[in-house]
Amino acid sequence: MPSTKRLRELGLFEARVPRYTSYPPANHFTSGFGAQKVESWLHAIPSGGRVSLYLHIPYCRRLCWFCACRTQGTSTDRPLVPYLALLEKELDLISERLRDDVIISQIHLGGGTPTLLPPDLIRRLGAKLAAFRPWADDLEFSVEIDPTEVDAARIEALSEIGMTRASIGVQDFDPEVQAAIGRLQPYETTRDVVQMLRAAGVGSVNMDILYGLPFQTRTRMADSVRKVLSMSPDRVALYGYAHVPWMAKRQVLIPEGALPDAEERLVLFDTAREMFVEDGYAEIGIDHYARTDDKMAAAARDGSLHRNFQGYTVDPSDVLIGVGASAISRYPQGFAQNNSISSKYATAIDGGRLATDRGHTMTAEDALRSAMIERLMCDMALDTRQIAMTFGVPQSQIQDMTQRLRERFSDHIQVRDGAIRLTRDARLIARLVAKELDAYLMPEGRHSQAL
Repeated sequence: MPSTKRLRELGLFEARVPRYTSYPPANHFTSGFGAQKVESWLHAIPSGGRVSLYLHIPYCRRLCWFCACRTQGTSTDRPLVPYLALLEKELDLISERLRDDVIISQIHLGGGTPTLLPPDLIRRLGAKLAAFRPWADDLEFSVEIDPTEVDAARIEALSEIGMTRASIGVQDFDPEVQAAIGRLQPYETTRDVVQMLRAAGVGSVNMDILYGLPFQTRTRMADSVRKVLSMSPDRVALYGYAHVPWMAKRQVLIPEGALPDAEERLVLFDTAREMFVEDGYAEIGIDHYARTDDKMAAAARDGSLHRNFQGYTVDPSDVLIGVGASAISRYPQGFAQNNSISSKYATAIDGGRLATDRGHTMTAEDALRSAMIERLMCDMALDTRQIAMTFGVPQSQIQDMTQRLRERFSDHIQVRDGAIRLTRDARLIARLVAKELDAYLMPEGRHSQAL
């Protein structure tokens, strides 16, 4: 790992940088984006094309204070039935604009808390998805699960409709940390849900854990990681907590004085990282870990790993259709986001219109830079010759675009035969390196910390 002194010189501890789950980042999407453009992008998906679906369920029984996702609280199931009806109507609107033989390669239910849906609504949604378009033989169907808001009946229903992977948010198991972020989730509850998932035949379980939370210490971090490892997840995402109260108003409830500083965040990250690696997990990109026999580890080895709004993925589809309020779609031609205000989303869908509100049309340069950033974030390397060949541009152009990168990080990269490769200990600065390929001006302080 680079020395703390060198990381400080590079500005890692102060930098705020996009996570680069898209390029350009979502804060550069423009409002008033026409649904007609999205309709043309749907029409352009070719016969036999593979498409991923993301369905956003925005409701939560509790609003965790650390969360910056687009969610809203509900103490009853009352809003779930009309919202599910809206999802069904939106899928119908999309279907009208999509070729019949398009293949669904991945489905992800996110939120929010998808497991708020009672079993009958889960089965109803599953039937809608099954009838929407043919599923690929290797389809991955993942669901975000809150262990405190799920039971055996819901898990059984999810298994019946095809769930293959469960994604469980852990954050931290220490009671004081949990109280400070508004998410009480006992280890025993989480362990029992994992056992139920395995018993139901769910083949893959992944977990998210955060560093940089209030009151976290190295000892507490290590204890949480040990508890995660005791459940043998197939994949783990180790995310840095993004304290952005100007975007997520509920974060004002988090005691800022208890947040670790940047150098303490580094200690927390490195503590968790070392434990995952020592337990046999392969490092994936900047913040994921996977069992060596997991598909994600294989994709990282053979260069087929990808990155989208859910983070790292093995899905090669270049189309991700977002369904639901605030959901973001990605097409080869650009990005489109549904209206985040539930009432406006509902008005559009009930009126027979796509609910597109914001978006971005990719230029040729956007597509080039996006591919460069994705390969850098996935492979920790960039093959300039291959990029130039793929996009039909002179290699000298790629050399010019990477000049600042090569100069600033000369002691953290190797350049050989046209390939730029981060040294093994430079994963921490990958987002800083990617920033050198970013042509968009970033509003000061509007992104999460680089570490």
